[in-house]
This record gives sequence, C-alpha cells and structure tokens, in this order.
Amino acid sequence: MTAIVDYGVGNLFSLKCSFAAIDERAEVTSDPDALRAADRIVLPGVGAFGDASEKLRSTGLGESVIEAAAAGKPLLGICLGMQLLFDRSFEYGEYPGLGLLEGVIRPISDVIPAGLKIPHMGWNRLEFIGPPHALFSRLGAENWVYFVHSYYASAPDGTGLPASAAAFADYGAPLTAVAAEANVMGCQFHPEKSGGTGLAILKAFCEM
Repeated sequence: MTAIVDYGVGNLFSLKCSFAAIDERAEVTSDPDALRAADRIVLPGVGAFGDASEKLRSTGLGESVIEAAAAGKPLLGICLGMQLLFDRSFEYGEYPGLGLLEGVIRPISDVIPAGLKIPHMGWNRLEFIGPPHALFSRLGAENWVYFVHSYYASAPDGTGLPASAAAFADYGAPLTAVAAEANVMGCQFHPEKSGGTGLAILKAFCEM
C-alpha cells in the first residue's frame, strides 16, 4: 500500500486517482502509524515552503517521514514535496527542510534568462543525468512532464544542480526535475498531471 501524506498541503484527490488508474492501492493519511505500515510513502505539496515546513513540524509528520526514509522505505516527494526533502529553502526567507537530500531551494529567477515567464508552467522534456534511475524504468526516449514552480533544487552552494539530480528540464537553464538518492526520490513536476509519462513513473515507484 502507498501512503499519501496529508498535512494540509497538496491536491490529494487527483494524486489518489492517478494511483487508482494504475491499479495501485493508495491511502491519504495523517496517521503516523499508517505511514509506518505502508510499503511506500508519497509526500505531495503545493504552495509556500515555509508554511508546508511548519505544518510538517507541528503535526509531527515530518519526523514520521524522516523515520520511514531512514528505515529504507521508498519515499517520493512531488513538487513542493520534493523541495521539502532538501536541507533548506530561500523562498521568502530561510526555512529548514527535512534534510534527506543535500542541497538548497532557490528562485529560478537566479538562473533563467530575463524574459522567461515565472512561474515555469507547462510541459518540458525530461533530460536524464547518468544511467536512468529505476524511477524511469517504464519510460521511453521522449518523455514530457508538466511543471508549475518558481523555485528549484540546487547544490548546497546555490550553484548548479544537486548531486542527487537524476533528470533536469531545460527552461533557459537546467532545472532539477528529478532528484534521487537511494530510497529517497523527488519529482519537481506533477506526475498526476503528466499523462502516460507521469503514470509510468508512479507505476515504477510502486514496483520498488
């Protein structure tokens, strides 16, 4: 069973429907015991990093997610959920993340050419970095996914992509699209809004 973490942030219904479309059981939950019992965990999220970080801390769900990751359970962050996996964010201040992936969240305006619209919204092709990760095991050569974001995951010093980057999207500059390290993974795009490619990624995650 896949547990979708409900901490008051994210479009949980469409995500659950995507799992149903690939015949996978998913449960939306805010119960730490359900996270412990789950085979894998999805951390969704939309909105501001600081608010989401505070909700994870105040509910105790952040600690539950960290414990699950430390136990080796597959964990997938989506959009803001991916950003929360990193050390900290500089979105309207400085806020701590879960520290499961090394790197920081910075504005895409720091790296993309002037004139490109912010937020980065729409379809972009995934560009793999190194050997394709297991998350991509069901993908072909051309894979387009749907983004909505104004911040991106960078290396700890704020320059370049983090070491965990497994794929990027070119939006005037390479922006982290997928980060993965051992059992901890994240998609900056929305698999639940990315058609067959997104469903294939979710299916591959469920096979881990």
